[in-house]
Amino acid sequence: MPTTDLEAATFEQTVTENEIVLIDFWASWCGPCRQFAPVYEQASQAHPEIVFGKVDTEAQRELAAAAQITSIPTLMAFKDGKLVFSQPGALPAQALQQVIDAVSGLDTSQLVRPGDGTAGPTDDAGPGSGTP
Repeated sequence: MPTTDLEAATFEQTVTENEIVLIDFWASWCGPCRQFAPVYEQASQAHPEIVFGKVDTEAQRELAAAAQITSIPTLMAFKDGKLVFSQPGALPAQALQQVIDAVSGLDTSQLVRPGDGTAGPTDDAGPGSGTP
């Protein structure tokens, strides 16, 4: 599957409605971004079951700010709507494949909820969520 350009209007829906979503935050003036682009495109062709999104940080400044992007390229991975990986820098093909393998094998039901140290869904109200 080819890569998909994401915007603020499509970002959340793409992340929540697909099992695995990888997102490349990039800019046209960024040399490492241009080096990573063919690696990312090749991986998207090899893994049609995964959504490979791209966010142009120049055109989508608010989205990049909301995602707290401070360096590009930055790769984020979401599984079952949860952020499970975020790392700046252009990855070589082998490292990208390792990320894909790790995310694919991840059981998100075992993720720890922020603040309370217990395993379980991260999006429900519970101890440490700030909701009584």
